[in-house]
Amino acid sequence: MKYYLIAGEASGDLHASHLITALTKADDNATFRFIGGDNMIDAAGQQGTCSRHYKDIAYMGFVPVLMHLRTIFEAMTRCKKDIMEYQPDCVIFVDYAGFNLKIAKYLREKINQGKLATKLFYYISPKIWAWKEYRIKNFKRDIDEMFSILPFEKSFFEQRHNYPIHYVGNPTADEIRKWKEANPYWETEREISQPTIAILPGSRKQEIKDNLPTMLEALKGIEGYRFIVAGAPGIEADYYNQFSDYKHHCYTILFGQTHDILNSSTAALVTSGTATLETSLFNVPQVVCYKTPVPHLIRWAFNHIIKCPYISLVNLIAEREVVPELFAERFSAKNIHEELLNILPGSPGREAMLEGYRDVQQKLGDTPAADNAARKMVERLYQVKG
Repeated sequence: MKYYLIAGEASGDLHASHLITALTKADDNATFRFIGGDNMIDAAGQQGTCSRHYKDIAYMGFVPVLMHLRTIFEAMTRCKKDIMEYQPDCVIFVDYAGFNLKIAKYLREKINQGKLATKLFYYISPKIWAWKEYRIKNFKRDIDEMFSILPFEKSFFEQRHNYPIHYVGNPTADEIRKWKEANPYWETEREISQPTIAILPGSRKQEIKDNLPTMLEALKGIEGYRFIVAGAPGIEADYYNQFSDYKHHCYTILFGQTHDILNSSTAALVTSGTATLETSLFNVPQVVCYKTPVPHLIRWAFNHIIKCPYISLVNLIAEREVVPELFAERFSAKNIHEELLNILPGSPGREAMLEGYRDVQQKLGDTPAADNAARKMVERLYQVKG
Protein backbone atom coordinates (compact mmCIF):
# COMPACT_ATOMS: atom_id res chain seq x y z
CA MET A 1 0.00 0.00 0.00
CA LYS A 2 1.04 3.57 -0.64
CA TYR A 3 0.69 5.85 2.39
CA TYR A 4 0.82 9.64 2.48
CA LEU A 5 1.18 11.22 5.94
CA ILE A 6 0.98 14.87 7.00
CA ALA A 7 2.45 16.00 10.34
CA GLY A 8 2.99 19.71 10.84
CA GLU A 9 4.86 19.96 14.13
CA ALA A 10 7.43 18.19 16.32
CA SER A 11 5.02 16.09 18.38
CA GLY A 12 3.19 14.99 15.23
CA ASP A 13 6.50 14.03 13.62
CA LEU A 14 7.32 11.81 16.60
CA HIS A 15 3.93 10.11 16.73
CA ALA A 16 3.82 9.68 12.95
CA SER A 17 7.28 8.09 12.99
CA HIS A 18 6.04 5.40 15.38
CA LEU A 19 3.03 4.87 13.13
CA ILE A 20 5.28 4.49 10.08
CA THR A 21 7.32 1.85 11.92
CA ALA A 22 4.13 0.02 12.87
CA LEU A 23 2.72 0.23 9.33
CA THR A 24 5.96 -1.21 7.98
CA LYS A 25 5.51 -4.23 10.27
CA ALA A 26 1.81 -4.61 9.47
CA ASP A 27 2.12 -4.17 5.69
CA ASP A 28 5.05 -5.78 3.87
CA ASN A 29 4.32 -3.67 0.81
CA ALA A 30 4.17 -0.30 2.58
CA THR A 31 5.76 2.73 0.94
CA PHE A 32 5.54 6.26 2.25
CA ARG A 33 5.52 9.87 1.13
CA PHE A 34 4.98 12.60 3.69
CA ILE A 35 5.19 16.07 5.07
CA GLY A 36 7.04 15.58 8.33
CA GLY A 37 10.36 15.73 10.09
CA ASP A 38 13.56 13.91 10.94
CA ASN A 39 11.85 11.19 12.99
CA MET A 40 9.60 10.25 10.08
CA ILE A 41 12.54 10.31 7.68
CA ASP A 42 14.47 7.89 9.91
CA ALA A 43 11.46 5.61 10.40
CA ALA A 44 10.60 5.37 6.70
CA GLY A 45 14.17 4.85 5.53
CA GLN A 46 14.44 3.80 1.91
CA GLN A 47 10.72 3.07 1.79
CA GLY A 48 9.78 6.73 2.18
CA THR A 49 10.25 10.20 0.76
CA CYS A 50 9.82 13.48 2.63
CA SER A 51 8.22 15.95 0.25
CA ARG A 52 8.57 18.86 2.69
CA HIS A 53 9.94 19.33 6.20
CA TYR A 54 7.35 20.43 8.74
CA LYS A 55 9.63 23.24 9.95
CA ASP A 56 8.80 25.10 6.74
CA ILE A 57 5.14 25.38 7.74
CA ALA A 58 5.10 25.05 11.54
CA TYR A 59 3.74 28.47 12.52
CA MET A 60 1.67 28.81 15.69
CA GLY A 61 -0.38 31.78 16.87
CA PHE A 62 -2.31 34.44 15.00
CA VAL A 63 0.54 36.85 14.18
CA PRO A 64 3.12 34.25 12.98
CA VAL A 65 0.47 32.57 10.82
CA LEU A 66 -0.61 35.91 9.38
CA MET A 67 2.99 36.86 8.57
CA HIS A 68 3.60 33.57 6.75
CA LEU A 69 0.27 33.10 4.98
CA ARG A 70 1.92 33.07 1.57
CA THR A 71 4.25 30.25 2.62
CA ILE A 72 1.40 28.26 4.15
CA PHE A 73 -0.86 28.63 1.11
CA GLU A 74 2.00 27.68 -1.18
CA ALA A 75 2.65 24.58 0.96
CA MET A 76 -1.04 23.62 0.73
CA THR A 77 -0.99 23.97 -3.05
CA ARG A 78 2.13 21.84 -3.33
CA CYS A 79 0.72 19.25 -0.94
CA LYS A 80 -2.51 18.87 -2.93
CA LYS A 81 -0.58 18.50 -6.17
CA ASP A 82 1.83 16.03 -4.60
CA ILE A 83 -0.96 13.79 -3.33
CA MET A 84 -2.77 13.81 -6.65
CA GLU A 85 0.44 12.80 -8.44
CA TYR A 86 1.30 10.11 -5.86
CA GLN A 87 -2.24 8.62 -5.85
CA PRO A 88 -1.85 6.96 -2.44
CA ASP A 89 -4.09 4.20 -1.12
CA CYS A 90 -4.39 6.12 2.13
CA VAL A 91 -3.77 9.63 3.43
CA ILE A 92 -3.13 9.86 7.18
CA PHE A 93 -3.53 13.24 8.86
CA VAL A 94 -1.72 13.66 12.20
CA ASP A 95 -3.26 16.38 14.41
CA TYR A 96 -2.42 19.87 12.93
CA ALA A 97 -6.06 20.68 12.14
CA GLY A 98 -5.73 24.10 10.49
CA PHE A 99 -3.70 22.67 7.62
CA ASN A 100 -4.94 19.09 7.53
CA LEU A 101 -8.66 19.75 7.44
CA LYS A 102 -8.26 22.02 4.41
CA ILE A 103 -6.31 19.31 2.60
CA ALA A 104 -8.93 16.72 3.60
CA LYS A 105 -11.75 18.87 2.18
CA TYR A 106 -9.91 19.19 -1.14
CA LEU A 107 -9.20 15.45 -1.32
CA ARG A 108 -12.80 14.55 -0.49
CA GLU A 109 -13.93 16.69 -3.44
CA LYS A 110 -11.49 14.86 -5.73
CA ILE A 111 -12.68 11.49 -4.42
CA ASN A 112 -16.29 12.45 -5.07
CA GLN A 113 -15.32 13.50 -8.59
CA GLY A 114 -13.72 10.11 -9.23
CA LYS A 115 -10.24 11.65 -9.63
CA LEU A 116 -8.77 10.00 -6.53
CA ALA A 117 -9.31 6.58 -4.92
CA THR A 118 -7.94 6.80 -1.39
CA LYS A 119 -9.05 6.45 2.21
CA LEU A 120 -8.71 9.47 4.50
CA PHE A 121 -7.66 8.56 8.04
CA TYR A 122 -7.00 10.89 11.00
CA TYR A 123 -4.51 9.81 13.68
CA ILE A 124 -4.60 11.88 16.89
CA SER A 125 -7.62 14.13 16.92
CA PRO A 126 -7.32 17.91 17.24
CA LYS A 127 -8.77 19.08 20.54
CA ILE A 128 -12.16 20.07 19.17
CA TRP A 129 -13.72 18.94 22.45
CA ALA A 130 -12.06 22.00 24.02
CA TRP A 131 -12.65 24.59 21.32
CA LYS A 132 -13.79 24.83 17.69
CA GLU A 133 -16.32 22.06 18.19
CA TYR A 134 -17.94 23.16 14.92
CA ARG A 135 -15.11 21.33 13.14
CA ILE A 136 -16.96 18.07 13.76
CA LYS A 137 -18.81 18.71 10.49
CA ASN A 138 -15.47 18.57 8.65
CA PHE A 139 -14.66 15.19 10.15
CA LYS A 140 -18.08 13.76 9.36
CA ARG A 141 -17.92 15.01 5.78
CA ASP A 142 -14.28 14.38 4.89
CA ILE A 143 -12.63 11.76 7.15
CA ASP A 144 -13.33 8.06 6.69
CA GLU A 145 -12.03 6.94 10.08
CA MET A 146 -10.60 8.57 13.21
CA PHE A 147 -7.95 6.91 15.40
CA SER A 148 -7.89 8.53 18.84
CA ILE A 149 -5.26 8.35 21.59
CA LEU A 150 -7.44 9.73 24.42
CA PRO A 151 -10.18 7.46 25.81
CA PHE A 152 -12.67 10.23 26.65
CA GLU A 153 -12.74 11.31 23.00
CA LYS A 154 -14.70 8.17 22.14
CA SER A 155 -17.75 9.33 24.08
CA PHE A 156 -17.34 12.88 22.75
CA PHE A 157 -17.41 11.81 19.13
CA GLU A 158 -19.76 8.85 19.36
CA GLN A 159 -22.32 9.87 21.96
CA ARG A 160 -22.31 13.63 21.48
CA HIS A 161 -21.89 13.70 17.70
CA ASN A 162 -22.81 10.20 16.47
CA TYR A 163 -19.42 9.80 14.75
CA PRO A 164 -17.78 6.39 15.39
CA ILE A 165 -14.04 6.42 16.11
CA HIS A 166 -11.33 4.00 17.25
CA TYR A 167 -9.55 4.45 20.59
CA VAL A 168 -6.21 2.76 19.88
CA GLY A 169 -4.24 3.38 23.08
CA ASN A 170 -1.99 6.20 24.27
CA PRO A 171 1.59 6.85 23.02
CA THR A 172 2.68 8.45 26.29
CA ALA A 173 1.57 5.38 28.20
CA ASP A 174 3.43 3.22 25.65
CA GLU A 175 6.61 5.26 26.06
CA ILE A 176 6.62 5.07 29.85
CA ARG A 177 5.72 1.37 29.81
CA LYS A 178 8.79 0.73 27.63
CA TRP A 179 10.93 2.88 29.94
CA LYS A 180 9.85 0.84 32.95
CA GLU A 181 10.55 -2.42 31.12
CA ALA A 182 14.06 -1.17 30.37
CA ASN A 183 14.50 -0.07 34.01
CA PRO A 184 13.04 -2.99 36.00
CA TYR A 185 14.23 -1.68 39.36
CA TRP A 186 12.63 1.75 39.01
CA GLU A 187 10.37 1.38 42.07
CA THR A 188 13.24 0.19 44.30
CA GLU A 189 15.45 3.01 43.09
CA ARG A 190 12.84 5.57 44.13
CA GLU A 191 12.69 4.12 47.66
CA ILE A 192 16.44 4.46 48.23
CA SER A 193 16.97 7.83 46.54
CA GLN A 194 16.98 11.21 48.30
CA PRO A 195 13.42 12.60 48.67
CA THR A 196 12.83 14.81 45.65
CA ILE A 197 10.26 17.28 44.41
CA ALA A 198 10.24 17.61 40.62
CA ILE A 199 9.47 20.91 38.89
CA LEU A 200 8.23 20.77 35.29
CA PRO A 201 7.64 24.41 34.31
CA GLY A 202 6.87 23.94 30.61
CA SER A 203 8.64 23.49 27.30
CA ARG A 204 8.64 27.07 25.96
CA LYS A 205 10.51 30.11 27.26
CA GLN A 206 7.38 32.14 27.95
CA GLU A 207 5.86 29.29 29.93
CA ILE A 208 9.00 28.92 32.00
CA LYS A 209 9.24 32.66 32.63
CA ASP A 210 5.60 32.79 33.70
CA ASN A 211 5.51 29.68 35.87
CA LEU A 212 8.92 28.85 37.32
CA PRO A 213 9.39 31.84 39.70
CA THR A 214 6.05 31.22 41.41
CA MET A 215 6.63 27.46 41.53
CA LEU A 216 9.98 28.07 43.25
CA GLU A 217 8.45 30.60 45.63
CA ALA A 218 5.86 27.98 46.61
CA LEU A 219 8.65 25.68 47.83
CA LYS A 220 9.63 28.06 50.63
CA GLY A 221 9.37 26.21 53.94
CA ILE A 222 9.41 22.73 52.38
CA GLU A 223 12.27 21.02 54.22
CA GLY A 224 14.05 17.71 53.70
CA TYR A 225 13.71 17.56 49.91
CA ARG A 226 15.95 18.29 46.97
CA PHE A 227 14.37 20.22 44.10
CA ILE A 228 15.03 19.26 40.48
CA VAL A 229 13.89 21.29 37.49
CA ALA A 230 13.32 19.30 34.29
CA GLY A 231 14.98 21.36 31.56
CA ALA A 232 13.24 21.56 28.18
CA PRO A 233 15.00 20.63 24.92
CA GLY A 234 16.49 23.58 23.07
CA ILE A 235 16.49 25.92 26.07
CA GLU A 236 19.87 26.74 27.54
CA ALA A 237 20.71 26.39 31.23
CA ASP A 238 21.41 30.13 31.52
CA TYR A 239 17.76 30.85 30.85
CA TYR A 240 16.80 28.91 33.98
CA ASN A 241 19.63 30.38 36.03
CA GLN A 242 18.11 33.86 35.87
CA PHE A 243 15.62 32.66 38.49
CA SER A 244 18.38 31.60 40.92
CA ASP A 245 17.83 34.67 43.10
CA TYR A 246 15.35 32.57 45.06
CA LYS A 247 18.16 31.97 47.55
CA HIS A 248 16.12 29.90 49.97
CA HIS A 249 16.09 27.22 47.29
CA CYS A 250 18.88 24.97 46.16
CA TYR A 251 17.69 23.42 42.93
CA THR A 252 19.30 21.46 40.15
CA ILE A 253 18.46 21.65 36.44
CA LEU A 254 18.68 18.42 34.45
CA PHE A 255 18.13 18.09 30.71
CA GLY A 256 16.88 15.07 28.81
CA GLN A 257 16.09 13.15 32.00
CA THR A 258 12.43 13.84 32.67
CA HIS A 259 11.54 10.19 33.17
CA ASP A 260 14.49 9.64 35.50
CA ILE A 261 13.54 12.75 37.47
CA LEU A 262 9.93 11.64 37.85
CA ASN A 263 11.04 8.13 38.75
CA SER A 264 13.02 9.49 41.71
CA SER A 265 10.41 12.03 42.87
CA THR A 266 8.04 12.03 45.81
CA ALA A 267 5.85 14.83 44.40
CA ALA A 268 5.86 17.30 41.52
CA LEU A 269 4.78 20.75 40.41
CA VAL A 270 3.73 20.52 36.77
CA THR A 271 2.36 22.82 34.11
CA SER A 272 -0.53 21.51 32.04
CA GLY A 273 0.05 19.30 29.00
CA THR A 274 1.43 15.85 28.39
CA ALA A 275 3.72 16.27 31.42
CA THR A 276 0.73 15.91 33.75
CA LEU A 277 -0.05 12.52 32.22
CA GLU A 278 3.61 11.42 32.37
CA THR A 279 3.71 12.34 36.05
CA SER A 280 0.60 10.32 36.82
CA LEU A 281 1.98 7.27 34.98
CA PHE A 282 5.00 7.36 37.30
CA ASN A 283 2.60 7.51 40.28
CA VAL A 284 3.99 10.84 41.43
CA PRO A 285 1.38 13.04 43.16
CA GLN A 286 1.33 16.48 41.56
CA VAL A 287 0.00 20.00 41.63
CA VAL A 288 -0.91 21.35 38.20
CA CYS A 289 -0.17 25.07 37.99
CA TYR A 290 -0.31 27.42 35.03
CA LYS A 291 -0.13 31.19 34.93
CA THR A 292 -2.46 32.94 32.51
CA PRO A 293 -2.86 36.61 31.51
CA VAL A 294 -6.00 38.47 32.68
CA PRO A 295 -6.87 35.59 35.03
CA HIS A 296 -10.48 36.56 35.79
CA LEU A 297 -11.26 36.86 32.09
CA ILE A 298 -9.65 33.48 31.47
CA ARG A 299 -11.76 31.95 34.23
CA TRP A 300 -14.90 33.41 32.70
CA ALA A 301 -13.95 32.08 29.27
CA PHE A 302 -13.18 28.68 30.73
CA ASN A 303 -16.55 28.56 32.42
CA HIS A 304 -18.61 29.89 29.50
CA ILE A 305 -16.76 29.38 26.19
CA ILE A 306 -14.20 26.58 26.43
CA LYS A 307 -16.05 23.29 26.21
CA CYS A 308 -14.01 21.13 28.58
CA PRO A 309 -14.13 20.97 32.39
CA TYR A 310 -10.37 20.59 33.04
CA ILE A 311 -6.98 21.66 31.67
CA SER A 312 -4.95 18.58 32.64
CA LEU A 313 -5.04 15.29 30.75
CA VAL A 314 -5.19 13.43 34.05
CA ASN A 315 -8.53 14.97 35.02
CA LEU A 316 -9.89 14.84 31.48
CA ILE A 317 -9.20 11.11 31.27
CA ALA A 318 -10.49 10.43 34.79
CA GLU A 319 -13.54 12.65 34.08
CA ARG A 320 -13.21 14.03 37.61
CA GLU A 321 -10.72 16.14 39.58
CA VAL A 322 -7.87 13.85 40.55
CA VAL A 323 -5.16 16.54 40.56
CA PRO A 324 -5.66 20.17 41.65
CA GLU A 325 -5.55 22.67 38.78
CA LEU A 326 -4.23 26.06 39.87
CA PHE A 327 -4.63 28.36 36.89
CA ALA A 328 -6.19 31.75 36.23
CA GLU A 329 -7.02 33.43 39.57
CA ARG A 330 -6.10 30.28 41.57
CA PHE A 331 -2.45 30.47 40.46
CA SER A 332 -0.39 31.75 43.41
CA ALA A 333 2.59 30.60 45.48
CA LYS A 334 0.35 30.30 48.55
CA ASN A 335 -2.16 28.01 46.84
CA ILE A 336 0.57 25.88 45.25
CA HIS A 337 2.33 25.53 48.61
CA GLU A 338 -0.85 24.41 50.37
CA GLU A 339 -1.76 21.88 47.69
CA LEU A 340 1.79 20.51 47.72
CA LEU A 341 1.67 19.96 51.46
CA ASN A 342 -1.55 18.00 50.96
CA ILE A 343 0.13 15.38 48.75
CA LEU A 344 3.42 14.80 50.59
CA PRO A 345 3.84 11.48 52.45
CA GLY A 346 1.51 11.23 55.44
CA SER A 347 -0.86 13.88 54.08
CA PRO A 348 -4.55 13.11 53.42
CA GLY A 349 -4.64 13.91 49.71
CA ARG A 350 -1.79 11.63 48.67
CA GLU A 351 -3.50 8.24 48.68
CA ALA A 352 -6.66 9.67 47.12
CA MET A 353 -4.61 11.02 44.21
CA LEU A 354 -2.77 7.72 43.76
CA GLU A 355 -6.13 5.93 43.66
CA GLY A 356 -7.23 8.36 40.96
CA TYR A 357 -4.06 7.57 39.01
CA ARG A 358 -5.00 3.89 39.05
CA ASP A 359 -8.32 4.79 37.43
CA VAL A 360 -6.51 6.81 34.74
CA GLN A 361 -4.11 3.97 33.98
CA GLN A 362 -6.96 1.50 33.70
CA LYS A 363 -8.81 3.75 31.24
CA LEU A 364 -5.70 4.20 29.11
CA GLY A 365 -5.21 0.44 28.84
CA ASP A 366 -2.02 -1.30 27.77
CA THR A 367 -2.47 -1.54 23.99
CA PRO A 368 0.45 -0.07 21.98
CA ALA A 369 -1.20 2.85 20.18
CA ALA A 370 0.80 2.93 16.96
CA ASP A 371 0.71 -0.86 16.51
CA ASN A 372 -3.02 -0.98 17.15
CA ALA A 373 -3.75 1.92 14.80
CA ALA A 374 -1.55 0.44 12.05
CA ARG A 375 -3.21 -2.95 12.31
CA LYS A 376 -6.70 -1.44 12.04
CA MET A 377 -5.66 0.79 9.13
CA VAL A 378 -4.09 -2.04 7.16
CA GLU A 379 -7.05 -4.36 7.79
CA ARG A 380 -9.43 -1.67 6.58
CA LEU A 381 -7.40 -0.93 3.46
CA TYR A 382 -7.08 -4.56 2.43
CA GLN A 383 -10.82 -5.04 2.99
CA VAL A 384 -11.46 -2.24 0.55
CA LYS A 385 -9.00 -3.70 -1.96
CA GLY A 386 -10.72 -7.08 -1.60
